Amino acid sequence: MPRKKPSSRLLRSLCAEVHPEDGVDPRELVRDSSRKKTSRKTYQLCGQVAETLSHVLAGQSGDDVLRSLQVVSVAPAPDVSRLMITVAPQPSERTDPLVVLERLGRASARLRCEVAAAITRRKTPMLVFRVALPGDSAENRVR
Repeated sequence: MPRKKPSSRLLRSLCAEVHPEDGVDPRELVRDSSRKKTSRKTYQLCGQVAETLSHVLAGQSGDDVLRSLQVVSVAPAPDVSRLMITVAPQPSERTDPLVVLERLGRASARLRCEVAAAITRRKTPMLVFRVALPGDSAENRVR
């Protein structure tokens, strides 16, 4: 059971200036900062999803546009309940990024089912896609 925060009158009587952290348990400050770290299990999940999507897109896809894609990265966005998958077309392929996103949108339910079969989690994360064009930096990616 958390303790009550001391009153502002009591804090002013004990110090010259009152700051936002005054009266807060130091363990609470450490606890909040530790939650923002990405755990080993999160990286493991991202690796499993990347491997699964690579196999599904390369082998089982009936769509030529999806078959030409390669998974560049998988990252939590903002946490493990949603994953940002960055895909890129083969360097020899000239495909429109909007067409790629539209085809991925159509196939997202099937891709999510494949991911659910490959991982052991109670809830399957949502998949959000973005396209990285060859030679583009991270700022120029189409979402």
